[in-house]
Amino acid sequence: MDLVRLRHVLCPHIIALKDAGTHEVLPTICAKLGLPAPDHGVSKRERMSASFDALANADLPSVAERLLELHPPVPGVRNEIQDILWADAAPEIPKRFRRELARALTIEDLYLNPRHFDDLLARLWVLDDDPMGWVVGVDRSLRASISQHVHRNPGDWSVEELFDKLGALEASDRRFGLFLEGLASSDVRPDEAAQRRFVHIVNGSLCGCGIEMRENDMEDGYPVFTIVLTHAAAAGRPKNLIFASSVKPDLRIRDALNNDIEIVTNADRVLVYDRPISVAGLRWHDLQSWWSETNGIPDDESSKKSLYRRLRDSLPKNSPPQIFFFNAFHSGFSRAVPSLPVLLPEVWLHWDPRTVRERGADALLRFRMDFLLLLPHGVRVVLEVDGKHHYARHNGQADCARYATMMAADRELRLAGYEVFRFGAEELLGDGIRGMVKRFFDALFKRHGVFVPPH
Repeated sequence: MDLVRLRHVLCPHIIALKDAGTHEVLPTICAKLGLPAPDHGVSKRERMSASFDALANADLPSVAERLLELHPPVPGVRNEIQDILWADAAPEIPKRFRRELARALTIEDLYLNPRHFDDLLARLWVLDDDPMGWVVGVDRSLRASISQHVHRNPGDWSVEELFDKLGALEASDRRFGLFLEGLASSDVRPDEAAQRRFVHIVNGSLCGCGIEMRENDMEDGYPVFTIVLTHAAAAGRPKNLIFASSVKPDLRIRDALNNDIEIVTNADRVLVYDRPISVAGLRWHDLQSWWSETNGIPDDESSKKSLYRRLRDSLPKNSPPQIFFFNAFHSGFSRAVPSLPVLLPEVWLHWDPRTVRERGADALLRFRMDFLLLLPHGVRVVLEVDGKHHYARHNGQADCARYATMMAADRELRLAGYEVFRFGAEELLGDGIRGMVKRFFDALFKRHGVFVPPH
């Protein structure tokens, strides 16, 4: 992410917020955006400028996201800010495959609901690009052209021409992906069969670049499709994350239709995150927001510290390497952690009301994961710390059967779409653990397009 450019683009729009209120209101405006409190100054412009100048580079992306939400700029500026934020944060869809997709579609394939189609275009593209139209009395904007050549005379433009005029062929990968997801949505296409026909056409054109649209949720009775890497994402979205518990949770399903889980006893020993996981994955600030609201902790710093302690304290006391690994991640990335995928400890993959002894040969191979990361676009990464108990008996002799069971469990995870990485306990006990862990995560995040703010 180009933070220098982001600061340059944001600056005039942050300063312009001087007109959003009086001197007394400026601190509230800044607080909502995540800006430092404005110092006393001669003018509101000076105060907003000083506040923005004091903002750390690592906090620029979050301020930009809040600005887009709370004080949305004109579409051209909105798109410029979004494209900076989205740089390298989406699967690559080369221009050739976009063009082939456009040629595989007809205008009739694009939408069923014209109003929601136009709303989608306005969210992603600059449609009102003729500011002088009202003066000369002739609207030559892209919006007017679409109305004429797509809606009123559907044979005038091909889909390829529409994509070209929108800028979809050259747009960022994230913008183009959101465009396709919007076209497949039930708002634009309120008919499940039509949704699936469209997705079939898209997947036929994009399979050559390792991309597909995959159904992974339901909304208002309609399927939800998102862009994922064909071989790197698990099917579906997490419904419940059961984590931060080294003992088997005492759970029951309160509402089987809604998949509502109730913790029967020892509720303080297990966490259940039940909010939707977005295409961006699960980041620390998402989990902290949930933690703050669940526990009634309004103070940001107190919430962050208490969540960190709760996660750290869930790690097995008899496994120093896991604790060192967790600490090395957080100390290595320090200020960048809130924007990164959260390192979830002690995550329950399977939960069975019966014990392994009761279940017998049908018992699931792996119940709990040491660590889990939910990265953008449905990528799930499992991190395991292997001590002697993974491959040896209590007397220290090699246990081939135990090792074989562990490898079988890894195969099941990989076939289900998870990435699995193992660390030997011994390598997490040396002096260079922090550097080793940092290098691993730097490479992992780079591979999956996760932006790491300066820290």
